[in-house]
Amino acid sequence: MVSHGLYGTLWMVLCFGPFLTEELQIPEQIGAEGGSVVFTPENLPTSINLIQWYFGTNFILSAQSGEPVIDQGYKDRISFNRDTLALELRDLTLDDSGKYILTVIPTTGDTFKEETSLQVFENITNVRVTGPEELLIEGESSANLISEGTGSISSVQWMKDNSPLSPSNNIIFSSDNRSVSISPVQRSDSGEYQCTYRNPFSSETAKLSLTVNYGPEDVSVVGQHVVDLGVHVSLSCSANSEPSASFSWKFNETDTNVTTDTFTINQTDFTHSGDYECTASNKVTKRSVSQKHALLVKEGGEVEAAGRGLTSGEIAGIVIGVLVAVAGICGLIVYLTKMKKTPKPNLQQNGPAKGGAQSRQETDLNYADISHFQKASGERVTLGNMSEPSTEYAEIKHGENGRAPPPPYGSQVSNSPVRRDLQLLLSPQEDG
Repeated sequence: MVSHGLYGTLWMVLCFGPFLTEELQIPEQIGAEGGSVVFTPENLPTSINLIQWYFGTNFILSAQSGEPVIDQGYKDRISFNRDTLALELRDLTLDDSGKYILTVIPTTGDTFKEETSLQVFENITNVRVTGPEELLIEGESSANLISEGTGSISSVQWMKDNSPLSPSNNIIFSSDNRSVSISPVQRSDSGEYQCTYRNPFSSETAKLSLTVNYGPEDVSVVGQHVVDLGVHVSLSCSANSEPSASFSWKFNETDTNVTTDTFTINQTDFTHSGDYECTASNKVTKRSVSQKHALLVKEGGEVEAAGRGLTSGEIAGIVIGVLVAVAGICGLIVYLTKMKKTPKPNLQQNGPAKGGAQSRQETDLNYADISHFQKASGERVTLGNMSEPSTEYAEIKHGENGRAPPPPYGSQVSNSPVRRDLQLLLSPQEDG
């Protein structure tokens, strides 16, 4: 049973082998206008008797044993390879797009017929991008970018500053990708926009620059705040703005004639101290922003200390000086407090003061114990009642000659035993 099946298979291969080929195939082709393509059949049968090429229903060529027969319309545009049955078509036009049919007739057996297609792409030309004609202001304006071009368009790509442009909250693409809407515009939307049309054989790019106006903002004035008398001073004003801001200056709220970004003082004097105000303006956005700068003109060495920061050594010196000063003040307070606590006798002086100058001077007081006296003869005289111990003092003032005048006892020792004894002692007496 097995041997009969094997013999049957071998017999079929020997008899029909030349006709048991794979299905005839012709890959599809694409081409550019003015270019060329080659149709190359695959899986050809053997023992071919006749082949024919058609474009739709239009005859192109027929080949048998002799020279091929070519239609007059294709005579200068085609080439045929008898071995591979390949057909080359040159100088392509858009009208060449469509179906191509190959018919193969073997010497024996069935006829083979296969179709393929050709698409001819028109070259892309005249690509351009149009945008808004009015000036764009950040946060207020909208921009619509519209692209146009001719040719067979397979794809449209947008880029900004050589990077792909993607949709965002304020960027929207049309369904065919040929236009872009930006609303509202931001300063980051400024730049060069590129739109590229492509097909497999050609591409073309158009560009458009977009400028978004904004500002001014971040206005600042750079310069010294404290300067020496008689020096040159420059104050520089800057602002972030598109287009570039224009500048004007005021001094102490009074307009000046300076309209540049720099205010210059050739030689300072004290009248230059005050507030300098720079105003930056944008002629497109119609906005203005001002910034003030204080300037102080000082004499000589005051500027160096005032105009720079203190070093660590200077700070340490100041701290030590302050501590020394505080210690000195505390010592003076203690000294004065102790002096106030020292008792001073309140003694009155009888009689007029001698000389105006002498009356204004502080009185020098000396005190003497006069509880007893000694006579010239050497006898000791006791004053008052010694049973009641007491001490009486007499004021002794030194005059210009250094001699003490008689003490004014009248006010200090009146109505006392000491006064009486003293009077007796001072009375003229005869010894013995």
